[in-house]
Amino acid sequence: MQERENILRIFKETREATSRGDAAKIKNLSDQTTNIVSLTHDPDNIAAAVIIYSLSKIIEREDYKSLPGWNKFYGVYIEGIDKSIDALKRNDDELYDKSINRIHKAIDKLSGKLRDYIQDVFRKAEINKASRIYEHGISMEKTANLLGITLFELASYAGEKEGSDIPESITISVKQRVKFAMEIF
Repeated sequence: MQERENILRIFKETREATSRGDAAKIKNLSDQTTNIVSLTHDPDNIAAAVIIYSLSKIIEREDYKSLPGWNKFYGVYIEGIDKSIDALKRNDDELYDKSINRIHKAIDKLSGKLRDYIQDVFRKAEINKASRIYEHGISMEKTANLLGITLFELASYAGEKEGSDIPESITISVKQRVKFAMEIF
């Protein structure tokens, strides 16, 4: 695993933010993992990005908490984060993988609306993270392969976004370009 100490910090801060119900902080931490993934292409960091982003979305939705199976699922989710932190501290990649997989298996054990909602959150999280990685300049095909989504899903999502918050992707208007060109000559 690359950037182990940084991912450990992010998981610790995620756990603290979770105890406060701070979905915005968790989303911000997820964005930090996306920046790492853009540089490393490390699958362990990708898993962290998706898990953390999904958690931010799950915490935002109060209506999940009333559905059958919520308490057990949430307990497994938090336990998975705690075990991931422990695994990272011990430099135990196998335990880290098991912790992340346990969260995914908990989703499979859900039923009814909660299962559908949580599966949808995770799928959208994968697409969102792929879009963010793509914005960092990684090819669409490579990004889709890293996250296990289709090119169509990524292209559709990236095409729907009106603009980006990455400064390098913000352009100036045609009028401003002409004015700039006139000043040069």
